[in-house]
Formats: sequence, structure tokens, C-alpha cells
Amino acid sequence: METFERAHLDAYFGRVTARFAADEQAASFLITHLLPERPAFVRAVASVTDLRAVLPKPKSVRIEALRQVEADGHACDRLTREMFVDVDRSVRYVEARAAGRPVVLLDVGGYFAPALGALCDRFSGRILGVVEDTENGHKRYADLENLPCPVVSVARSPLKDPEDFLVGQSVVFSTEALMRSRGDILHGRTALVIGFGKLGSSIARLLHAKGVRVTVYDIDPVRRTQALSQGFTVARDRVSGLGEAGLVLCATGSLALRGEDFPRLRNGAYVATVTSSEDELELGGLPDVYERAQIGENVTRYLTTGHYFYLLNGGNAVNFLHGASVGPFIFLVQAEILVASTMLARGELAPGMHEINPADRAAIAATWLDYFNR
Repeated sequence: METFERAHLDAYFGRVTARFAADEQAASFLITHLLPERPAFVRAVASVTDLRAVLPKPKSVRIEALRQVEADGHACDRLTREMFVDVDRSVRYVEARAAGRPVVLLDVGGYFAPALGALCDRFSGRILGVVEDTENGHKRYADLENLPCPVVSVARSPLKDPEDFLVGQSVVFSTEALMRSRGDILHGRTALVIGFGKLGSSIARLLHAKGVRVTVYDIDPVRRTQALSQGFTVARDRVSGLGEAGLVLCATGSLALRGEDFPRLRNGAYVATVTSSEDELELGGLPDVYERAQIGENVTRYLTTGHYFYLLNGGNAVNFLHGASVGPFIFLVQAEILVASTMLARGELAPGMHEINPADRAAIAATWLDYFNR
């Protein structure tokens, strides 16, 4: 990022935080993708909270961003799913970094969800709440019985709609780039999009615009009717859609393909996802049946007698291979995360799922337009 771009972005976040800052700072833990623009967001989080640690999502870390965050004086700790599945370990970790403090947890994908009850019960300080960025994470928290603290979700915010559309573009771009590296193209191919939420529906429309024959499957019958109304073929079940698809794009965040689904893939099909492999694909048993071979950069062939398919980027979010950039629209969502964290810092919300109010969203959008609609 150029010096003047960094200064412009810091000024934008400064204006947002000045408007919404809480009277007292809570400690915070930040889970985030460490992409090239992300250090400015980390600095903004540190301006409205006492940032105790950054936990970069392990498969979306850019070294230059990591070095900048560390140079700004922020601790970066290694993140795994297991870290917060083991509740004793999670309590020890938060105690070591923020003992006795009021704490806000900033999440991407529901990492803190398995340990949230234990953290609220056993931590020597107080868990003020969680801010969640993704639909996958939103569901993880919403599915918890008797949420012990407030969770402010930005996953379904209208300010996230531009990001979802542009992430869909980046997923389609990266998928086609990897296919073209092997001499294949999207045009004329059949595709199955599993998951017809905001991201999956964006991907389906973009694939259709590129001459792809798109079939959709979603476990939610309401979303299946929406897909039909938009002109897509809808599979009656996941199995019936797999056999015909030359490309399978998984956009559920909740195990789109299980081990028994892979043998049903059409020979030579490509499989790509929009999130991490552990959330979307059950790959653990495949080495017992399939021989793996790296046949191109970020393209893995799985081969067994009479059957083969290609997995892109090891099953991880394919768009991160090309930066996953959505331009300045990501700063809308990041500003909403900042506002949500200040809401929690005030300690006034009851346990349960929350969103920021429309007036605050409008203020964020107006500020963003002042800085980026030029």
C-alpha cells in the first residue's frame, strides 16, 4: 500500500472511530485475514480497544501484512480451530493475555463459539461479547443454546452486500485462472453451486454470465425456490447434482461435500470452495482411496481406479490465491465491526444475537462515500 493510500485509509478509520468510540476501552482479541490492506484495520481496532493479540487466519496470511502488524507493536498468535475447542486451553490463553479485563472478541468464522460458555463462566475478567463477520460464524453462535453474552453480527448487514458480490467475482476469477492453467475454460461447462446464500447466489449469477450451465443445491427449500425464480436449475438433492457437474463450487461454510460424495463426482470435475477446507470438505478419508498428485500450481488430482477429480487450492478458499481483493468496499464492513466493538465495550447489551442500528450503518456509509466515492 502506498504511503498516501495508507494515510487516506487511516484518516477514514479515524473519522469512524472518533464518532463511535466508547468512553472506556475494553481489551480485545482480533481474528482476521491478514491481507495487504489489513494493517490499517488492525490499527483502527487498536485505537478503540486495548488490542491484546491478533490471531491471523492461517491460510490467508500475507507476510508483508504480518510484518507490518508486528512492526506496529501488536502480538500475533497462531490460530487453530483446536485452540478454542479445548476449553481449558482457551481459558488459559485469554487469562494469559487479558487477566481481569473486560474483553471483546472479534471473530471471523465462529472460532470462539465452542469455548464461549467456559470463557464467560471461568475467565477472571468479563467477556463483554463477540463481533462476528461471517454467515458461517453467525450460524455457529446462533445455534448455541442460551448464549452467555451478546453477539453482534455483521454477517447479514446490507453494508456487506457489496463485499459478498465482489468476493463472488474473485472466486469465479480464481477458479477460472486455475482451470486455464490446465487449458480448460468455464464457458460451456456445467457447474453445481452448493449453497445459495448471498455468496453462492452471486457466484451462480457470475458463472451464468460466463456461459456456464448452472445447477444449484441448497438444504434450505426457501433458497431453492429463490434459485428457481432466478432461472437456475435446482437439484432435488446433492447427489443428483454431482454426477453431471464439471465444476463444483462449495459455498455453505458447513460441510458441502462429505467423504462419500467424492466418488459421485463426474470424472475430471474441478472442486473449489469459498472458505477453509475443514469447514467445507471432508477430506480426511480420501488418501485411503485416492492417490494424490500435484499436477499444477494449486491444482491437486485425486486418482483411483476408474475415477479422478481435481481439487483447487487444497480445498481452501480459492480466491485467496489472487489476493481476494474487493477494493475499498471491505472498509464498509470493517467500519461496522469497529462500531459493533464499541457497542459491546459499553456493556449495555443483553445476551443474544444483535446488529448495529440502521442509523449507524447510514453514518458509516456516508463517511465511506466521503472518502472513497471520488
